[in-house]
Amino acid sequence: MCKVYKFTLKTGRANIDNMSIQWTFIAGYLYFEVAVVIIMILPIFSPRRWNQFFHSRLFSMFREYAAVYFYVFIGVLCLFLFDAIREMKKYSHSNDAGAHAHLASEMKTSVKLFRAQRNFYITGFAIFLSFVIRRLVSMLIIQDELSKKAEKIIKEAEATVKLAKETVIANTLEGSAKNHEELVSQLEETRNLLKEEQSKAKNLEEEVNIWKSKYQEQVEAKNQ
Repeated sequence: MCKVYKFTLKTGRANIDNMSIQWTFIAGYLYFEVAVVIIMILPIFSPRRWNQFFHSRLFSMFREYAAVYFYVFIGVLCLFLFDAIREMKKYSHSNDAGAHAHLASEMKTSVKLFRAQRNFYITGFAIFLSFVIRRLVSMLIIQDELSKKAEKIIKEAEATVKLAKETVIANTLEGSAKNHEELVSQLEETRNLLKEEQSKAKNLEEEVNIWKSKYQEQVEAKNQ
């Protein structure tokens, strides 16, 4: 819960209740996470651009200890989450015990309970979006790697077909029937190989689309 800090001045001024620094930081971090998720799911940058960005010099030092930073930060957020839960239980019980005893006291307790609930939701969503962003990064990297493999397979298949055609033409000019039959057989094998490679590339593309659609469905479901 957001602890209400009362700064009582010696001159007798009224107490001022504000959101403490740590909860302001967590709320700002939550807004930052929301902005990052929106940018990553929008078709602004391709998965290859994101992969290059994740492997850039800017993230070289962070990438080395990314797991440590992630779990440490999640641990800190969990501590704040447990604190918010504790404060919710505390003021919920106190509100039930002294119900309608004193209007000012009851209002004060209700405000503290409301702030505890607010801090609980802020911290909970911050933890949830941290895992969402981590999953998004992994999905973008995997999608880029699969696209590279598919392009490589297609290029190799095209090179094989081109070499086979050149070989067939050269041997046809020699006028050898026997060689012609062998080359036709090689060409047939090459075509079969091309079909297999194209099938692999298509399967990889379908797998990428499936992962992408699953992720979009999860994001849409959670946003709702």
